[in-house]
Amino acid sequence: MNTVLDHSDVDVLGSWAATRTQRVRLYGRVGAAGLRFAFYGRVSTEDYQDPVTSRRWQVDSAAECVAGRGRITAEFFDIGYSREIAWSDRPEAARLLAAITYPDRGFDAIVVGEYARAFYGTQAFHLAPLLREHGVQLWLPEVDGPVDLASPTHQALLLMLGAQSRQEVQRARFRTTAAMQAQAREQGRHLGGRPPYGYRVADAGPHPNRADAAYGRRLHRLEPDPATAPWVKWIFAQRLDGRSIAGIARMLNEMGVPCPSAVDRKRNRHRPGNAWHLRTVAQILANPRYTGRQVWNRQQTNRQSTDDIVPGVAGVRKLTASHGWVISDKPAHECIVTEADFVAAQNVSAQNRPADGSSRTYLLAGLLRCGICKRSMQSHLSHGNPAYRCRHGHTSAHTAAMRQARNLYLREDVILGRILAQLGSITSSNAGIRQEIAKLQKHRGAAELITFVRTHNIVIECRATSVSLEADHEKLIIVSAHANAQNQEVRIPRQRIQQQKQKRGIVNN
Repeated sequence: MNTVLDHSDVDVLGSWAATRTQRVRLYGRVGAAGLRFAFYGRVSTEDYQDPVTSRRWQVDSAAECVAGRGRITAEFFDIGYSREIAWSDRPEAARLLAAITYPDRGFDAIVVGEYARAFYGTQAFHLAPLLREHGVQLWLPEVDGPVDLASPTHQALLLMLGAQSRQEVQRARFRTTAAMQAQAREQGRHLGGRPPYGYRVADAGPHPNRADAAYGRRLHRLEPDPATAPWVKWIFAQRLDGRSIAGIARMLNEMGVPCPSAVDRKRNRHRPGNAWHLRTVAQILANPRYTGRQVWNRQQTNRQSTDDIVPGVAGVRKLTASHGWVISDKPAHECIVTEADFVAAQNVSAQNRPADGSSRTYLLAGLLRCGICKRSMQSHLSHGNPAYRCRHGHTSAHTAAMRQARNLYLREDVILGRILAQLGSITSSNAGIRQEIAKLQKHRGAAELITFVRTHNIVIECRATSVSLEADHEKLIIVSAHANAQNQEVRIPRQRIQQQKQKRGIVNN
């Protein structure tokens, strides 16, 4: 009986090639064991580069570097991370940093396929102390073996490679930015990203580059979304009628209109998508792309150095001043609002101002914090008197049904009077502070009291039934009193005023 062998799961050609290779005469002496190497590689993007191809040539380059002197026993390969990013912010590089400290790490040295794939600038110099501490070598194809930082030649080579890596990034960034500016200004091209609320992405024909067109790449443009574009028009109409941004958001919530993150959940999975917020409406009203003109560079990434074992650069997204925007020379897509209406909407203000044109002064601005939600309290006028309130994050953009905790209100003259009345209970080991308190007791001036509070970095936290001031880790005042007719309590514990300086820019040094 004949037996038929199933070779479907056997790599016949691969097995033959492996056997054939063993018969080839080897020149040179190969160590029986040699060093154990951990390979590290990286590819910047997944969409515009082929990670499989990139990894393959990097591994081959590393294997050629260590051929005859060891073998690769571990692999760490990052996909979609720039060389500028610190190693701790690259998942595989961070895993490699941790593995270096393990006694049973399974490798004796690290090898890369190319310096620029692994390092940016002087990152290799920062990695050297950690490698030296744990007895791990660094091998580079550029030096055809291990790096010796005690050698002036190797030091000069690494500096040159780092400079080349930095220059390559800067040159690519400059060329890309210049090209995108030209495409936005002269062609009005949609350069990617999520479409603004009210628009959707539509096909705009073949790519103008013949090679890209041959690969099937297409251009895209924005077109009004029938489901959401009418609401954008409605938002601008309400704003032009003088309605506040918070009032517009509240009306949208009351009418049950889905917010932008609820409409497009695929691109907004990081957002709850449960309601309209004041900032959502404000961003729509401030987006000039609703005029039909393409606008690019409204946000930019500021790069800041990071403090890490192998440092890098962290990107912080910030709004760009309007004079830095790139605006298309002509309309690039159908407009939802006219340019005249858009500009007019930017000049609308729903802020209440005194009828006589006078300004209001709030002495405790920036000093009050809510003890329930830890938010800064808002200044407002209560029956003609300066006062402060906290709505625990519930602005007028929310409906009444969305409110939970009761609003906290505090009149300025009430809290100042209670503090002045209790100055005698202040205890301090600092003679200078005692002299200041004695002066305040004598003159009992509100302005002097506020100066005292700000000078000693005092923040006031509001609760119910007591008032206390603490500053510079020394308790100064404890006052028991009712806050208002609702028998609420106000307590003021220690807080650092510097936190408020960053948020509000009101508190003086």
